[in-house]
Amino acid sequence: MNLNFPFKKNTKTFRPRKEIPKGSNQHVLLEHAAKTLGTGNLKLAVMLPEGEDLNEWIAVNVVDFFNQINMLYGTLVDHCTDVSCPKMSAGAKYEYQWSDERNKKPIACSAPKYMDFLMTWVQAQLDNEAKFPSKIGVPFPKTFQAEAKKILRRLFRVYAHIYYHHFETVLELQEEPHLNTSFKHFVYFVSEFNLVDKKELAPLADLILKLVPDCAL
Repeated sequence: MNLNFPFKKNTKTFRPRKEIPKGSNQHVLLEHAAKTLGTGNLKLAVMLPEGEDLNEWIAVNVVDFFNQINMLYGTLVDHCTDVSCPKMSAGAKYEYQWSDERNKKPIACSAPKYMDFLMTWVQAQLDNEAKFPSKIGVPFPKTFQAEAKKILRRLFRVYAHIYYHHFETVLELQEEPHLNTSFKHFVYFVSEFNLVDKKELAPLADLILKLVPDCAL
């Protein structure tokens, strides 16, 4: 499902890509999704392939969105600093604080620090076979969809921060079509399977209405 964004000036990723094991059913799903995305119909591309397991489909897409957002943010790391972005925010109205297993109490931090926390945390979740199994025959835990929802909710915040605080740089780098396509894909997916609450998408509600007017949120 990798959109193969042809970044012209900076192709680095913020964190190493998460690869889905070749030969696994999830890799087959990934190839199917890439082919479907190639038609340009994002709404169709997010639909669960007939006969496939919903959890596997969600897992494949979570990994792919992590890779997409990882690359998108990777092109902007030189422009997102502790000085330029002292808060992890989406405009003046929305500020995000970090919490995890180690930091139970939410902590305020700069956007770069938040991104570091976030990408490290997501990578750890995806690498944990008990939470995100990739081997054939290994069942998904009952908590899987709740974990996936938490990851997607937090990954949305990266889109929100980029659109609010780095869109001029995105335009300068000629990355707007890639950012918009990735975000539309994300919105269609989380809407199709009800994976992110509408209130969490509020910072970009107007943009969603403009970019994805046929998406029922």
